[in-house]
Amino acid sequence: MEELKRRLTRELQQDINIKILDSQSWSFPIHSIEIAYQTVMRTQMDILMKMMLMAFQTGAITDAEELSEILLVEQLFINDLIDKMSRTGVIEKHGHSFALTEAGIQQLDSGIFVHEPENAVKKALFSPCHQVFLKGDLESLSAEEYETYRYQQKFADWTVKSLAKTDAITALQSLGVESNEGNIQIVISKIVSATTVQTDDVPCLEFRLYNNAEDVVYARVWNTLVGHWDETLEEQLNAEERKKWREDYL
Repeated sequence: MEELKRRLTRELQQDINIKILDSQSWSFPIHSIEIAYQTVMRTQMDILMKMMLMAFQTGAITDAEELSEILLVEQLFINDLIDKMSRTGVIEKHGHSFALTEAGIQQLDSGIFVHEPENAVKKALFSPCHQVFLKGDLESLSAEEYETYRYQQKFADWTVKSLAKTDAITALQSLGVESNEGNIQIVISKIVSATTVQTDDVPCLEFRLYNNAEDVVYARVWNTLVGHWDETLEEQLNAEERKKWREDYL
């Protein structure tokens, strides 16, 4: 941490208008959130599936054998596709005949088949102090203990239950869960659950600076998890303490 502090100090002092008034180290909590979710694969319908759906749309097909004879396709393939389309809710039996569901009509119109959902789990890092997920390597964090961030209590009422599903989806997307290659698209269809499995402390370096040219006192904060200056924490400190710093240091 001392080597990092020396490097950042040299970097800040490259601007002749900048004077370092003070510096300190502290940490904020980062929660490892285990997100259970479902994805679905979307693919272009092949000709056989389209022909089957169009046949079912007439409401006159009662079984696989009948459709096999109409399309001149082995009944084994027809059975497999009927099972797949039934499981995904594309078709259903109305009395003795097969019929398209609303989802089936939409998929036939679009030419895109939505496969069965698949379950998966990923871990992501959430910071209540930032109210967003952050990306970084927990293994890179210092094992030293530091004082806690002095405005951490402002976010003490946060719980994983308050996590918005849209935020969880965004975090998963940033981890590369979704993809779109050729005729195959994989998208997140559902967030099943989110659970905190671990909480770690992220060390930060705070510098209080004075810019002579602009006559302004402000903070810079280096976040060691993300490896760059942290505008969110800087804004919080500047909003709360800039006036006091001017009184104390100038």
